[in-house]
Amino acid sequence: MNSAKNCSDGFTLLEVLVALTIIAIALGALLNTSGTQVSSTTYLKQKTLAHWVAVNELTQIQIAREFPDLGDQTGSTEMADHVWYWKRTTRQTEDEDAREVTFKVFVDDDYEEQVSTLVGFATR
Repeated sequence: MNSAKNCSDGFTLLEVLVALTIIAIALGALLNTSGTQVSSTTYLKQKTLAHWVAVNELTQIQIAREFPDLGDQTGSTEMADHVWYWKRTTRQTEDEDAREVTFKVFVDDDYEEQVSTLVGFATR
């Protein structure tokens, strides 16, 4: 004779609540990570484009064989459907035939939100 076991074929309420809590915590962490990734991707895209703007501006000086005047100059460039604002600072070097050229690239025309800096040289 078989002794009858009293077993249930489902989950208890406590087990269901624990499982739902674990799922909720995991989904919350996943959403937080996704938001951070989107923010990082936007920042990196902006930083990359700003760097390309600076490289292009420095390359234009080198191609034109322009020997830039000392001091600061500002300008803007359009790239990827956005206007980038830059500030160029030119300094004397120990070599009379070379100048240090620093480009700082900004996203705003007030030159407050700097995104990238590039230092290069122009020669005669």
